[in-house]
Parts: sequence; C-alpha cells; structure tokens
Amino acid sequence: MDLRKTLFILPNLLTLSSIFCGFYAIVLLASGAPSDDDFYRASLLIIFAMFFDSLDGRVARMTKTQSAFGVQIDSLADVVSFGVAPALLIYRWALHPLGLLGVIICFAFCACGAIRLARFNVLTMRDKGAPGKPGKYIVGLPIPGAAGLMVSLVVANHVAGGTLMEGKVIIAVVMVLMSFLMVSTVKFRSFKDIRLSWRTIFMVLATIVACSIMAARFRPASVLVFLLAAYITIGLVEATLGIPRSIKGARQRRAARKASAGTVAAEERTGRALADSDH
Repeated sequence: MDLRKTLFILPNLLTLSSIFCGFYAIVLLASGAPSDDDFYRASLLIIFAMFFDSLDGRVARMTKTQSAFGVQIDSLADVVSFGVAPALLIYRWALHPLGLLGVIICFAFCACGAIRLARFNVLTMRDKGAPGKPGKYIVGLPIPGAAGLMVSLVVANHVAGGTLMEGKVIIAVVMVLMSFLMVSTVKFRSFKDIRLSWRTIFMVLATIVACSIMAARFRPASVLVFLLAAYITIGLVEATLGIPRSIKGARQRRAARKASAGTVAAEERTGRALADSDH
C-alpha cells in the first residue's frame, strides 16, 4: 500500500465530516416547527463543521497532500456548512416573520458566501491548478467567520433564555453586514503564517485573559461572539488605517505612469528630430 496515497484521504475525510455536520443541521431545521433545542443543536453542528474545516487544511499541509481537488471540495463543503446551513438557521430562528425580506436577506448571505469562495479559489490557485501558499491576509471576510458570528448569536440566545430573538431588525442588519464584508475588498488576517515567538505567546495569553473575563462577567456562550466580533473589528480598523497609505500609493503610481509617459513622449520627439536632421 502506498502510504502517500493513503494520507491523501485524511484531509478529505475531515472535509466530508464538515459537510455531514452542515447537512445534519439542515435536516434538524427542515422539520415543521423546530424547537429552541433544535436551533441550539444545529448551531453546535455548524460549530463542529468549523472545527473540521480548520483541521483539513492543516492536515493537508502537514502531510503534504495539498491538491487542487482538496481546494475545490473544501469550497463546496463551505457553501453547504457555512452558507446554506447558517442562512436556513437564521431564517427559521429569527427572520421568517419578515416574509420575503427575510428570504432575500438569507439568500444574499448564501450568494455572497459562494462569490467569496469562488474569488478565493481564483486568487489562491497558481499555474496548473496547484494551490498557492497561504498569505498573511485574505481578501474579504472568510465565510466560516461570517457563519460563526451568526451561529454564536443563536447559541448566546439559547443560553440567555431567548431574549435575543426580540431584536429581529438588528439580526437582519448584522446578517446584511456579514454578507457585504464577505464580498468586500477588506483584508482580514488569515493567521496561517503564525510562528512561535514571544509576541505570539503574549497575544494568546491576552486573548485567554479577555475570554476568561467575558465568560466570568457575562456567560461562556458570549466568548465566541466576542472573539469573532473582535476579529472582524480588527480587520475593519486595519483597513481604515490603511486608507491613507492606499491613497498615497495610488498617487505615486499615477505620478510614475505620467513620468513614464512623458519620458516615452520625449524619446519619440527626440527620435523624430534626429530623423528630420538626417534628411
């Protein structure tokens, strides 16, 4: 038996496990009248799908079994587990009283997630279809992060005794915002280039302390909301701080193009003048 070919199965099994979690969540939500426990169980299944999704890429890199097939099946799994399943969850949980508007908002979430995944595949594929090396930043909010924030609201609502369902408009606005961020050009950190250092250790310890304070002051279920909201906020703050640099860089590029065009025009005039003098 070729051990290398056997290792190729491992990351794909993890991806299929993510699809199963998303599919089972849809099954729970497809019943006539899902209970609050069904919403909670479906949320936990999507969180498990996030766990499997975070493992498959790392296992593929550790076993050196990355492939174009793995990239494509991972994106298809994300559409099911982090596109369709969370959209159906939020619709059945909070937005179904909005009628057609609720359907449109949830469909927009699915559509933006699919567009974001397609763009990600295009940007990360190298020649001959091989997956590229993960970068420090990724363009647009990752669909697991958008789905995780929406799902964490359901989990927090279950723990809080159903008090969050009263803010249907706020939930709709948050879902629209997540849809926009997925297809935006805002760059979010991928955390795939992290190396062991004192700075990394400090950041991990600070995160653990902050999560512990959140869990003690409020509820443990609020920790996931806090982490995902902080991740999105960091991306937006970094994008806002980078606007002046982007404007300056665009001006420098325009000035360089004008200077280059002026140089070419001057060379053409010189060439014509030399030709006329020869005649």
